[in-house]
Amino acid sequence: MNQTASRALPVQDARIYPRGGLDVLSRAEVARLRDASSGGMHELLRRCALAVLTSGSASDDPRAARDLYPDFDIQVLQQDRGVRIDLINAPAMAFVDGEIIRGVAELLFAVVRDLAYTAIELGPEYAADLESSAGITNAVFGLLRNARILKPNDPNLVVCWGGHSISRDEYLYTKQVGYELGLRGLDICTGCGPGAMKGPMKGATIAHAKQRRAKTRYIGVTEPGIIAAESPNPIVNHLVIMPDIEKRLEAFVRIGHGIIVFPGGVGTAEEILYLLGILLHPENADLPFPLILTGPTIAAPYFEQIDRFIRLTLGEAAAERYEIIIGDPVAVAKRMVAGIRKVREYRIEHKDSFFFNWAIQIPEDYQQPFVPSHEAMAALQLHPGRAVHDLAADLRRAFSGIVAGNVKEDGMRRIEESGPFEIHGDAPMMQALDALLRAFVEQRRMKIAGEYKPCYRVVT
Repeated sequence: MNQTASRALPVQDARIYPRGGLDVLSRAEVARLRDASSGGMHELLRRCALAVLTSGSASDDPRAARDLYPDFDIQVLQQDRGVRIDLINAPAMAFVDGEIIRGVAELLFAVVRDLAYTAIELGPEYAADLESSAGITNAVFGLLRNARILKPNDPNLVVCWGGHSISRDEYLYTKQVGYELGLRGLDICTGCGPGAMKGPMKGATIAHAKQRRAKTRYIGVTEPGIIAAESPNPIVNHLVIMPDIEKRLEAFVRIGHGIIVFPGGVGTAEEILYLLGILLHPENADLPFPLILTGPTIAAPYFEQIDRFIRLTLGEAAAERYEIIIGDPVAVAKRMVAGIRKVREYRIEHKDSFFFNWAIQIPEDYQQPFVPSHEAMAALQLHPGRAVHDLAADLRRAFSGIVAGNVKEDGMRRIEESGPFEIHGDAPMMQALDALLRAFVEQRRMKIAGEYKPCYRVVT
């Protein structure tokens, strides 16, 4: 290893060899990763690798790390004894005394593993397999199994959703909830970034240590468009990169045994609408799935706004699928344990696996990737009178488009070239949406870095 010069921040070259967590790649897979035939795979690899090498970064600008480390590169090479990864001008923050930090190396291996799997197993020649709902679910299963996420344990995995841009009091509350979950033997899965994605994991680490739990899981599930803006937090010990946001959301629902939602912004609202839309589907009416919305006392108005919006748009039946608990981490943990117990009983009765929720029905409309162009955003059907799960699907897409405009490079480029997305729909619904989004902006829930300039315009 040697130190090199850079115009930006301190950097370092390195040559590392994967140890576990990354199977030996074939020459064809290495060729894909080196961009020999995949039409852009190398740049995707470079961007995702840079994100994990700057793990713990507080920025949510996907272009920030690239600008700070413009000369960074990564090469994946095949050798007789396996794979070698060469890092050129890598961020020095990923190293200590000339050696790459072990946790950072594991996340880096996960990036190579998941992008290789996606390029080979889900490449263009297999596009037909992803045209059916069952095919997409099988792809999600394959990715998770290849990443060694699926474990035949008793149900104990709690998915925690929430914003990367939250207040200090809200962050501390997420840690307290994570602590109470950890004391009760529950593992944590989040979107892997900072804020409400880091807090529950951090709290659980202390509780797991107190309970002397040697095998703990802090799973981070992300996708290429998000990881550059939300680098994995340092506690994540199992990282998986899904190909797109829809497969990421399905992964959460398939592997989680219950979900806790902390305060957040449009990304959190997208996740809530995705899950509620699925739970409101007639085929999932009797499926137990604990869903708790929680935060400190200061977050009560936030959840009142969310609750009001859901009742107005999706109706009272949607509100019956979740519980709101304010300022009581112990109650949250106890309710989640009770809910997961019902999940266990249901899966035993219906002969469903503990490690992957095959029974829940996810309509293909929720699985097909949504590309948030100006035309697609303007064409969303946001009006009453539709089946509630269909309306929820389009509401989810509206928030997904705003997420893309806020933090995804492709979405940001579209906004810069053509101006804000326009969102049309039923007047009362648009007024409620506009009020909710304005509250997110006022509460600084949209972005961490800089003043927020809306990437959308609600037409009321």
